[in-house]
Amino acid sequence: MSTNRKMFGMVLTALFMAIIIIMAFTPLGYIPLVVINATIIHIPVILGSLFCGPKKGAFLGFVFGCTSFVKNTLMPTSLSAFVFSPVLAMELAGISGVVRSVFICFVPRILVGVVPYFVYILLRKALNSGKKQLWGTLLNAMICLFLYFGIHGFLGRVTDSAAGMGGILKILLGLLISLAVFVVIELAFLKKNAQVIPFVYAAISGALVNTLLVMGGIYVLYRDAYAAALSIDAGAVLGVIGGIISFNGVIEAIVGAVIVYGVGVVLKKISPIGGKV
Repeated sequence: MSTNRKMFGMVLTALFMAIIIIMAFTPLGYIPLVVINATIIHIPVILGSLFCGPKKGAFLGFVFGCTSFVKNTLMPTSLSAFVFSPVLAMELAGISGVVRSVFICFVPRILVGVVPYFVYILLRKALNSGKKQLWGTLLNAMICLFLYFGIHGFLGRVTDSAAGMGGILKILLGLLISLAVFVVIELAFLKKNAQVIPFVYAAISGALVNTLLVMGGIYVLYRDAYAAALSIDAGAVLGVIGGIISFNGVIEAIVGAVIVYGVGVVLKKISPIGGKV
């Protein structure tokens, strides 16, 4: 059985690695959402973390970072490609630029393969404790609050009005959708389908680790250069980054949560690696 687990883990890791590479260099790694393209390249890394363990997850995150490095170095599609390319960063800022870009390109992606595993394990233990119902309801409420901010940010992008009746409608619509999702998740939880919560939060944590560390790293390490690349004032960088985190980051986390849960439930049924999930 141990041999089967090792073999399954190796095969699954190789499969996830191939998926990451294919996604990174084709449009398959992105889902069009009316006004943005949500990346899903981090999803195989999260699944690898859950089903193959944090070590293999970290390796898959490194592969993710490598694809970002190669793509931004050889096929840059934006003026800020130097953020993910130590080669381009060296031309811009010398050795210090190499160190900064290596951090932004690799560290967040490696942690995407580590953090979700421990989030999943901690939540599974919490939900197996005597306070299962309390933990479940609190986490469900947090999911819906998180969803509300994503919906509000999404509506803010697709509508021009940010105040008056438009603002009120966005708030009401966000609250109604979030409340409906809370009811659905709570009913699923009460029906003993509590595995949805660890999967969802593991996915959200992985997506946010990537978004927060990448965008936070850009602000701390490359604020002036990033502002110059976008042709904006350095003082406006925080607002731009905050908008990306609150909109793109939330939407990508929600999309990732849905896919990780759907794929994770199927893999859990067929996987012989019972100790991982």
